[in-house]
Amino acid sequence: MRERALAWERHVREVETGQPGGLGPPRAEYAPQTRTLAQREETKAAELSAAGMPTSPVTVRRMRARYRREGVWGLVDHRATRPRSVLGRADERVVAALREVLEAGQERSSGTLGRLRMYTERLLAEQYGDGVVPLPSRATFNRLAHALADGRGLLDNARQRRWRSARPAPPFVPTTVMAPGELVMMDSTVLDAFVFLDDGVVERPELTIALDVATRTICAAVLRAKGTRSVDAAQLLAQMMVPAPMRPGWAETLAMEHSVVPYERLLSVDARLEGAAARPVITPQTIVVDQGNVFISSSFIAACESLGISVQPAPPGNGPAKGHVERTFSSINTLFVQHVAAYTASHTGERGKDAEGEAVWTLAQLAEMFQEWIICGWQEREHDGLRHPMMPRCALSPNEMWAALVAVCGYVPVPLGREDYIEPMPLKRQKINDYGIRIDYRTYDHKVLNPYRSERSPTADGLWEIHYNPHAPGQVWVRLPRSDQPRGYGWEAVPWIHHTLVSAPFTDFTWQHIKRTVARRADRAQHEHDLALALRELLERAAAGHGTRREKVVAARARTTATEGAVWGILYGQQPEAETEEPREDVFDASGDDGEPLTDDGTVGSRPAEHAQQGDCPTGAAQEAGVPAPRRPQVTVYDPFEESLRW
Repeated sequence: MRERALAWERHVREVETGQPGGLGPPRAEYAPQTRTLAQREETKAAELSAAGMPTSPVTVRRMRARYRREGVWGLVDHRATRPRSVLGRADERVVAALREVLEAGQERSSGTLGRLRMYTERLLAEQYGDGVVPLPSRATFNRLAHALADGRGLLDNARQRRWRSARPAPPFVPTTVMAPGELVMMDSTVLDAFVFLDDGVVERPELTIALDVATRTICAAVLRAKGTRSVDAAQLLAQMMVPAPMRPGWAETLAMEHSVVPYERLLSVDARLEGAAARPVITPQTIVVDQGNVFISSSFIAACESLGISVQPAPPGNGPAKGHVERTFSSINTLFVQHVAAYTASHTGERGKDAEGEAVWTLAQLAEMFQEWIICGWQEREHDGLRHPMMPRCALSPNEMWAALVAVCGYVPVPLGREDYIEPMPLKRQKINDYGIRIDYRTYDHKVLNPYRSERSPTADGLWEIHYNPHAPGQVWVRLPRSDQPRGYGWEAVPWIHHTLVSAPFTDFTWQHIKRTVARRADRAQHEHDLALALRELLERAAAGHGTRREKVVAARARTTATEGAVWGILYGQQPEAETEEPREDVFDASGDDGEPLTDDGTVGSRPAEHAQQGDCPTGAAQEAGVPAPRRPQVTVYDPFEESLRW
């Protein structure tokens, strides 16, 4: 097209001036002195026709006019420059109906083009009547559908269509985070591997992690049987702000003192780092979560508020809003999970023949291996998204990035106490009646409630604040006025009245199963007793290897969850007990058959004195009991001016 326009330019200039482009005398048949313009046009038309391009004098005259009006652009064949529609000559009514059907099907399951054609024909019949607007041929309709849908992904599979519809409107602005804890993302997913729960029950566990965006550190991770609760999410908050202890059997190279972080300087600020593993201690400021019930529950929101953490929910179904943690799940799958026995792959089409039969690890064992992998496999691995401003070509590991940022932002230790253990638990506000406290057909009672029965609380609503642990519903904690406490209140543990009837550990999940299977045939008190008997029979039957598969799964989940320790067992080694006026049996606190508490790794440890657990036991009394005296964490306030002189 370009060569043809430039050729016409030479012909037009020769007709008008006698010289096509260069210097020199014109040809005699195009000399303006001897030939008129009309004669020159006729000569040029005859010359072009003889050269194989049929042309008339009128065409030459029209090309001269275009050249004078538009220059070379006027000599271009504009049939090739006309904007073409991808829809061709399709009926606008068909196009509008097809576009409406495509947009309405974004959330539906994937289908064929034949179904799309059927729905479009049905819509046209509803709008204009049967047979009024005919559809084009099947091939033409398919081309039209691809022309409308390919650019927007409307013919992709259902997962891709949901992902596209959830994306925010461009332009996209990247999130810039400059300090550890400034932005933390939390999410849960079902792990692509089978594990043993108990009694041969095999199931895929659920993984919940917290990821620091600034350093890409997996600040905390909880591996549970299916059914993650808000209390599990609260456990992540504790793991983030407390140094990770070195586990038995771990190599010394995994200790923080052997890592790249400034261990000696940080140890002078926070004595809890002594003997800690090489996992950063990060206090979150803002946490981004999805719309899952676990993360938008009132108990999780209250736990974050008690620690001064802002919660930012992502839009519903918007994966890109928390893309960092979603991508981390993919990395965990490829770097760790696919090397675990009984790996299931991401969907059934990639699963092996007998993946469930390959399971060899228990949930506790897999959780232990995953915690070790975080420190030695993830925190020390270079991450392409971590770049230091002074070394933009060098990728850093999460630990190296934390060491670089903590030198600028500083480190403020957050000591956690007994109240911090109870605060994040699910909350209920209700009265203390004559019979005690009743939650979901479980009655809790103790003599510490005597002064407050049928009394209003000091709060505006007159209700008492009660916290409970869904993984160990054998007791609850009640906030009661205490003059000997600096805050004017204290926590009292109140047991379930049937705790002596049910000796095996159970969870709220087990209790809900019993409620669905036992019909009520008497008053509330007798029905609660019947539920307790049915719960004991279920746990004993499942422990003996009897019962249905459903009952075995319910009991296995209860034992697996209850023996993992308390919500913050990784911090204190065992579940803290409340002060009581008289000794009584511990209520479902992750204990062994001989009454000794289970540590976080499932081994039996020694039981410290009740008051020593709360930090108010004298050193001599603790040593007489054979238990090391509890060491209060030595922390100091961060002074940025003094700190700037040390780094």
